[in-house]
Amino acid sequence: MSMAEKEQSGPALRIEGLRKAFSDVQAVDGLDLEVRRGECFGLLGPNGAGKTTTIEICEGLLEPDAGTVELFGLDWKRYAGELRQRIGIQLQETQFPDKLTVEETIRLFRSFYSRGLEQEELIGLMQLEEKRSSRVGGLSGGQKQRLAMATALAGDPELVFLDEPTTGLDPQARRHLWELVEGLKRAGRTIILTTHYMEEAERLCDRVAIMDHGREIALGSPVQLIEMMGGEEIVELGTARAANAGTARAADAEEFVEKLKAIEGVREHTEAEGTHRLAVSGLHSVAPRIFALLEAEGLHLSEFRTHSATLEDVFVRLTGRNLRDE
Repeated sequence: MSMAEKEQSGPALRIEGLRKAFSDVQAVDGLDLEVRRGECFGLLGPNGAGKTTTIEICEGLLEPDAGTVELFGLDWKRYAGELRQRIGIQLQETQFPDKLTVEETIRLFRSFYSRGLEQEELIGLMQLEEKRSSRVGGLSGGQKQRLAMATALAGDPELVFLDEPTTGLDPQARRHLWELVEGLKRAGRTIILTTHYMEEAERLCDRVAIMDHGREIALGSPVQLIEMMGGEEIVELGTARAANAGTARAADAEEFVEKLKAIEGVREHTEAEGTHRLAVSGLHSVAPRIFALLEAEGLHLSEFRTHSATLEDVFVRLTGRNLRDE
């Protein structure tokens, strides 16, 4: 396949064997990923999983120790100038000169590209009309996020990197940004998104990769990943020993966990900070058995919650950690 054919027909992003270490910390450890053209691809994981390092390498901001990264079949070493014209980047935190106005900042970033969206269109897209003459230093955190999004779109990019783009936005502004991302998808743009908001990932992403310790541990559409739970319900419960039941021993606690896990319909058990988390099938029949066990053990509920499985439940099952854990 010629370079021209590869550039036209290949994936928007291809990563093979990517590695990056900082001192004795292996941030990215042999990562392989492929992002299709025109999809919104989510990269999820707890802080320290390696996702921001991966994104920064893909953006050409960081040199990898090993591995291959290609955007549209092109690599950063030989085609950096062309790639910078074809991508847009919104960092987790973008520092703009405080003394520039919103208009001046957008005009500056637009000047970096040979083609792109006009200043007025960018201001309108990000609902910054009333702030066009305001200096950046006087903007709220959410307004700065919208300005950062405007600068990311200044070159009318084919591929947009959005690193936690809705952090600091109020719910209305967050939903407006979601609508904007959906519009970019309809226009055939490719989006690579990192986020800590599961609702955001489930709404926007065609596929999601979950990372932990620098590696991919799950890949698929949000629906496919949730189906990994087998259509399960999640039960979260906390317990306290009845006043007349005596003092709990460690052995008693371990025995109670084993009895919980042995209940018919309980498929998985994890415990964090005194809360038992059960993945169950047939909630209507499992719940009475849980209540019967509690009564037999002289325990009563301090909390009890149920919900359908989510992406975060998938992550907890795979890693034993919540998405926002450090």
